[in-house]
Formats: sequence, C-alpha cells, structure tokens
Amino acid sequence: MPVSSDTVRTSPAQEAAAPTVVVIGAGPRGTGFLERIAANARSLYDGLPLDIHLVDPYPPGGGRIWRRDQSPLLWMNSMAQDVTMFTDASVPLAGPVREGPALHEWARDIGAERAPAGLGDELGALTGPSFPSRQAQSAYLSWVYEQTVAALPPGVTVHPHRTSAVRVSGPRDGRQRVWLAGRGEPLTADLVVLTIGHLDGEPDAEQAELGRFARRHGLVHLPPDFTADSDLSALRAGEPVLVRGLGLAFVDLMVLLTEGRGGRYSESDANAVADGNADADGSGGSEGELVYHPSGNEPVLYVGSRRGVPYHSKIGYPLDGERPPLPRFLGPEQIDELLARPGPRDFTRDVRPLIDKELGFAHYHRLFTAHPERVRMDRARFEEKYAAAGPGSPELAALVAAAVPDPADRLDLAALDRPLEGEKFASYEALQERLRAYVSADLTRRHDPAHSADLAVFLGLLSVYGQLVRLGDLGAGGGGWHGFFSYLASGPPGPRLRRLLALSRAGTVRFLGAGMTVEADERGGVFRAGSASVPGEYVEARALVEARLPDPDPERTRSPLLRALYEEGAATSAAGLVRVDPGDGRLVGHDGRPHPRRFALGPYTTARSSGAFTRPGTGGPAFRQNDATARAVLTFLREAVCAAGAGRRPGSDPTGPGPAAQGSADQDSADPDSAGPHDRPDSAGPRGRPRVGAPARSPLSPHD
Repeated sequence: MPVSSDTVRTSPAQEAAAPTVVVIGAGPRGTGFLERIAANARSLYDGLPLDIHLVDPYPPGGGRIWRRDQSPLLWMNSMAQDVTMFTDASVPLAGPVREGPALHEWARDIGAERAPAGLGDELGALTGPSFPSRQAQSAYLSWVYEQTVAALPPGVTVHPHRTSAVRVSGPRDGRQRVWLAGRGEPLTADLVVLTIGHLDGEPDAEQAELGRFARRHGLVHLPPDFTADSDLSALRAGEPVLVRGLGLAFVDLMVLLTEGRGGRYSESDANAVADGNADADGSGGSEGELVYHPSGNEPVLYVGSRRGVPYHSKIGYPLDGERPPLPRFLGPEQIDELLARPGPRDFTRDVRPLIDKELGFAHYHRLFTAHPERVRMDRARFEEKYAAAGPGSPELAALVAAAVPDPADRLDLAALDRPLEGEKFASYEALQERLRAYVSADLTRRHDPAHSADLAVFLGLLSVYGQLVRLGDLGAGGGGWHGFFSYLASGPPGPRLRRLLALSRAGTVRFLGAGMTVEADERGGVFRAGSASVPGEYVEARALVEARLPDPDPERTRSPLLRALYEEGAATSAAGLVRVDPGDGRLVGHDGRPHPRRFALGPYTTARSSGAFTRPGTGGPAFRQNDATARAVLTFLREAVCAAGAGRRPGSDPTGPGPAAQGSADQDSADPDSAGPHDRPDSAGPRGRPRVGAPARSPLSPHD
C-alpha cells in the first residue's frame, strides 16, 4: 500500500536500519534541497540507506505559497521563461548539474498534456514571456517534486507528513527529535533541515494598538499578512479603505477586490479583454488604454506608502548584445576583504558604496556598448577613470557628466529610490494626475529597448544579491537594501500596472502619496491617513489594510518551531533573520558556533537569495546553497555510518573538524502528507519499503 502520513512511524528497528533526515517544509526550497540530495547521493552516499521525512501541512512541491488552492486571478511575478527549478552550467556547484525544463518549456512539452483540471488552456497557451498563474506554477512544482523523488537512488525513501513541526530537541552531538502537531511521539533524526519559507508574525506594537482601536470602534484592521490568506470579506462595497503599501501585496489586494469581485476591463476601442490573463505576455499592453468596468461590489482603495509610488514594472524586452561583465566592483575579492576586516562593519559605510558603483558600472557599460551615440568618450578610457574614482566622489560625478551629456542617461539611484521627494501638491486630484503620468512613463520606459541600461542595472542587482549572501546580516542592510532591490527589480508585470491605471481613472483606486501616515481618531472613531505629498489634507475610513508581509521578528513569530529554537539559543540578525553559516546553512547559536545537526535554507535566514525562483543562466545562489547543504548532510551521514561501524559517535566534538565541517569543506572538491495520486507502492528500496513517486526514468540529465 502507498506510504501515508497516517501509517509512517519510526520504530527502534527502523531507526537502527537507516540514517534519518527530517526536512521541515515541502515547498520549493524543500523540493530544491531534495533535488540536490538526488544529484549528489550517488557520489557521496552511494548504496547506503537513508530515510527522509518531509513535514508540511501543505502539498509537497508548491507548499503554502504556491498551493493550487488559491484564486486563479493571482499571477506569478516572473515570466515563465525566468522560472526554473533546475541547475545549469552557470551555477558554481561542487555537485553535478542536472538540467531540466524551465516553466514555459515544461508547459509546452509536458504540462499541457497532463494538466490538472482547469489548467489545460492556460498551460497550452503559455509562452516564455507569459506571466503564469500561481496555479500553473503549483502544477510545475508538483511535477518537479515527483521527478525529484523518482531520481533518488535505491535505498533513499521519502516519507511525507501532512502536518506541522512544532519543536526540535536533542543534544548537539546526538540524534534530534522533531515533534509534530497532534502526534505523541517525535520523529528521531540524525539531521534536521528547515526549509519553511516565509513566516507569519504577530503584530508589532503599532499594529497591535491599531487592532485594539479597531475593535473598540467596530472598525476593520487587517495587519500585515499574505494577501491570498487574508479574509477580505469585511471590506464592504463602495466604502473607503485605507491601504498602506504599494508593493506586490497591494497588487494582489487590488486584483482580489476588483476582478475578484466581478469587475472587468476592456480596451478603449471597445475590444473587450476576454481573459484576465490575456495581456499577461510581458508586453505591458502599451498599444491601447484599458477601461475598468466596476461590478459595484468594490470598495474604494486609498493607497500610499513611504515612496508613494508602485514598484517599477517588470522589464518587457530581452537583452541583446553584450552583457555587462559582472561582478566588477562587488565580487568575491571585495567580499573576502570585507569579511577579513577587523572590528564591526557598517552596511551604509562599507557595502552600499560598492553596490552603487557596481550598478553604475552595469548601467554605463550597457550605454557605451548598446547606445554609443549617447556618449562622448572612449569606453576604455571611461572605464579606466570610472574604476579609479571613489564611489560617490566629485571625480566620479564629473566623469559621468563629461561622458554622458544627457542627464536622462545618467544613473541617479537616489532619484530612483524616492521619485516624489520634495514634491508638494495642492490637492489629491493634482496628485492623481502626477501618479498616473509617473506610472505611464514607467510602463513606457520599461518596455522600450532604447532604455536597455535599465535591464543592465537589473542584472547588476542580481549579481550584487548573489554576492551579499556571503555577508549574512551585513548583506541584509538592515532591511533597507532588500526593500530597494524589490522596488527596483521585483515589481509587478506590466499588465498589472495597466490595470492600476484603469482603476485610478475609474476612481476605484486613489493615490495618497509619499510619506503616508495613519492616525487613530478616538473622537471620530475612524482611521485618518495623510501624506507628505499633500500637506494638511486627510482621508478618513473605517477600514485599514497593511499591504505588506509580516516582518521577520523573532520575538513575534507565530511559528512555535522557531520560537522553541530561539529559546534554545538559535541566533538571529539585527534584521530578524535566522543566522546561518553561509558555507553550508547550519544554524548558528548565540555563542557563534554552527550546530552540527541543524540546517536552515530560505528567505527567513541570513543567506536569503534575491527572489523566490531562479532565472536560467544566472548562477542561482539558492541552487548553490541547496547543493552545499545537501553535500554537508550526505557527508555527515556517510561519516555517521562509518563511525557506527567503528564504534564511534559522529559529531561528538562539535568544536573540531567533525563530519559537518568536512561536509562544508567538501564543497570545494572537484567531484563534478497523506497519500496522493503519485504515492505509488511499486518502487521498493532494498529494505522492502515503498519509495514515494513513480520509478520511471527521470528526465533529469546529469552533466560532467
């Protein structure tokens, strides 16, 4: 019979039979870690038995965020051609590369024929520049999980548990116990790997006070949350709703409260947009103006933020010609130097100038190579002088002014970061015109290859993020850098901003401006919002939505698992991220020592990468991290088996070069849930227990 979470139990006999790893989190990161186990097992762990227990209340592959059970109106924030779960030659791995299809290739070659109910049409029409629905991505991730399990060597068995882990206990030099919700007995493991993704959090002091105010006056307050999981039913038709945040959480909110309530769009020439994803091809739809037709069920959204403008549109054209040779000013050499410096390091003083110079280099390299008619200097001479000038120095500014005559062609990161800085408007009506013009100009620019230096800066941002992973807490920049990266490089698809413009013209969305403030008016019993953009003017409402994700504050996490780890001594960064060893992902304690038996991967750690998924051919820091952790895990377990045969306890000297440390060093070697429909009993390992997944030949092809 198939393996199920209701029948899997670990008995003393089973524990003695095979080393055990518990992976907590079955979403994309957990799946990516398993893929690296499959890729490395034959060279590092060939022929040895291994039990892997996979713990997640949501289906494996997609996990919570990418589960099938969410609105089909919600899209991915990436083009299908920019999403892959497989390594390629660009990734600096110690383990073998195993290629596989990107999302659009999978949809074309495999997914359309095997599409789950309701997804056939979308997958059949999916192309590289399309922005897929999250349901489509869920189907891709489920397939990747199935193929990953099928690629595991004989003797490696996966046991899904459709529940949550609530606590990990155990000594540093001994086996760990993973306690599951609703289970009396823990899973016993040699190693534990946390791949739990984004986290929920309790409200901070401000949010808690706003919540109490709302309850006193019968108002609606929705604190930071995943929009797809929020209960929006309390936001009533026709009533004003204050929204704080103009990032991706706002975009989801906008969609669910408009199209999700029956509204529709048409082109200004009266040609209706029949499908909500009809213009989701990356073009931005600049050929016509959209008109929004309300259903009458929408609230009126008054939205603002610190910047007061939406995130920049996704770039809607490919890069042709020469790519910027990155990294140049922030690469491994500079990171090594920063890490070797004695004493405390400061992000603003020590790191940000190097980032700005790297982004400037990417910008001007592209300008010189792709648009030489807009520069007035020999490129080699410019780059020599650029390299010699200090970041942010008068010499650098003078060089740029001499070489690039049009100020519009110069990179001004401060102006990009705060486009409304210093602007004041006499009324909210005047602000609406300014914001619509801003969004329209952004859409035009981000879909015009004449501004391809913007795409070079995007590539520079990806390069920078890949380097900053090694700096851990310092690389997070106190949270400000990650926000700037997301605003500039991880904005919404162009079609989403076209819809935002239509909603603004229809009056369904009203912009509040930059420096948004929210007050709780006890006398009036309402929320009141204002902004620095329209001084002295306010908007009152009985509903407030915080359109952003919860902050990763360890003191407010809703995860009992992380709370228990913090109480036991796991360290966090100043930005609230779980501190891990950047070499192999081991959890770091308050004493600075990596835990030999506990690992963590993902956006809640100090080694978080730049996005949810990796673009093919871009080096994939997340793939590199997954590979390093998988190799450390397999090396530890191989040593454990050898130590057991020799009568030793593996990892008994946590301060010395034990098995975990050996696993990290090995990275530099030359060695190139309840049962679901795919839980099949016809693939048994050497101990006679079924492996999850079909035994069919995997399409993953290893490279030497």
